[in-house]
Amino acid sequence: MFVHNAEIAAIFNQIADLLEIKGDSPFRIRAYRNAARTIDTLGSGVQTMVEQKQSLEDLPGIGADLAGKMVEIVTTGTCALREQLRHEMPPFIHELLTVPGLGPKRVKTLYQERNIQTLDQLYGAARDGEISHLPGFGRRVEQRILDALQAQRSKSTRFRISTAVQLVEPLIKHLQAVKEVKRIEVAGSFRRRQETVGDIDILVSSPHPEKVVQRFVGFEDIAQIREQGTTRASVVLRQGLQVDLRVVADVSFGSALHYFTGSRAHNIALRALAQERKLKMNEYGIFSGTRRIAGATEESVFKALGLPYIEPELRENRGEFAAARAGQLPVLVELSDLKGDLHAHTKATDGRNSLREMALEAKRRGFSYLGITDHSHRLTVAHGLDAEQLSRQMDDIDRLNAELEGITLLKGIEVDINEDGTLDMPDSILSQLDLVVGAVHGKFDVPRERQTERILRAMDHPHFTLLAHPSGRMILEREPIDVDMPRIIRHAKQRGCFLELNAQPARLDLNDTYCMMAKDEGVMVSVNSDAHSVFDFDNLRFGIGQARRGWLEKGDVLNARGIRQLRALLG
Repeated sequence: MFVHNAEIAAIFNQIADLLEIKGDSPFRIRAYRNAARTIDTLGSGVQTMVEQKQSLEDLPGIGADLAGKMVEIVTTGTCALREQLRHEMPPFIHELLTVPGLGPKRVKTLYQERNIQTLDQLYGAARDGEISHLPGFGRRVEQRILDALQAQRSKSTRFRISTAVQLVEPLIKHLQAVKEVKRIEVAGSFRRRQETVGDIDILVSSPHPEKVVQRFVGFEDIAQIREQGTTRASVVLRQGLQVDLRVVADVSFGSALHYFTGSRAHNIALRALAQERKLKMNEYGIFSGTRRIAGATEESVFKALGLPYIEPELRENRGEFAAARAGQLPVLVELSDLKGDLHAHTKATDGRNSLREMALEAKRRGFSYLGITDHSHRLTVAHGLDAEQLSRQMDDIDRLNAELEGITLLKGIEVDINEDGTLDMPDSILSQLDLVVGAVHGKFDVPRERQTERILRAMDHPHFTLLAHPSGRMILEREPIDVDMPRIIRHAKQRGCFLELNAQPARLDLNDTYCMMAKDEGVMVSVNSDAHSVFDFDNLRFGIGQARRGWLEKGDVLNARGIRQLRALLG
């Protein structure tokens, strides 16, 4: 059985939750949460590292005890500590912890104050206004819990794109071992790089489909086989993700790939275009009468309909056909276009690596600069820097820049935007920085007008450079703040500052729609990793996927510029 990083991270987060409810040491709790984050964003698989006898203690924040538990999970699929903690607590605790907005402290309060033990009891209490008076709740928290429970009841399970990647890549490798597989692609919303996916579509071309299907249903991670035929199959993985396989002849692979990539709106529009030309279009090809005129490649499909190739991320029927006909399709930004990263943390606050380690890793990845933006002191949970500590870090950066070649560290700060729109750091030190990254880290429930004015006032600060993760959302965990984003984008244009597309898979913020709006307004976007360790630079690929969905080109991306151009723009 293959154990994925996401599963190990989930177990560590569960341990942290249970330890917090138990009232254990904050340092021990934080160790498990930090380890979970490291594992979840790790580019390589922990199980592979264990099998190859690589030292897990080389990972940031992983000591002997945590490394031992990781080996235990890989070996047994579970962790004795988690099972022990579960036995020590009522069985409903884990179920309540799945509700967005309910952390360990609130779950403990619900149980002790209201004896709430089930989701139905929680729903009834929130609906009847019985929990708003509890410590740490209030009416807005109560409403968010009610909304989250209603959403859970009405929608199917979805997975972040990063989790889907972890689950699908081993399955693809499993299928590629079949010599009869000629071409293989993951289609659907996964290929369009949507931020979450509900299921996975895998397309294979092969002259022997039955062998491919047999190999597919024999994958060790499968919990249920829903359907199995001669050319198709559908399964559910242990983690609950449904995966559908379709095997086609190689001559039809391009048509099938386009058909199963979607989106539905894009496909309908393209079929209508085929009908206008009196052509028949389906997953097997494009036909004039009974003669197949295209289908082996996606390029041939578009060409038969008089169109240039349209990238998968654009296939949402949001103007791609008009742009294609006018010869104005964007040349979408690539990961290789990035010259640096403007949002990264070190162990001076809540990062797991030193300045030097982060600089050397950025250089190894081909970057010519890296913005060091540790937290300001108001974010106490991240051990944020005060002005004196930041000044010392600036001196450290100067010394390191004088020593290193091929990489420049930029002096920055991720400064909290206070509720009144002021910045959590004195002007005297902000004026000495290369960039000031402003962020909302609290007071998420401020009403729309006040929240918008809060951010606009921060952007008006003369040293403000970049608005980090502008909506504050956490995908599948926390809704975005209520803010007038079009107004913020227009204000960024007026002020000459920039917006971030945070590449953390839990954020991907800006979303694609607002990326398109920023592009239209002429506001440059910085695709940043928000790296808290050397491994987090891997997340930039997810940020680039979101940028491509937002029609961003190299010229629209701030950190696709070299250091000289960047310094000129930063002023």
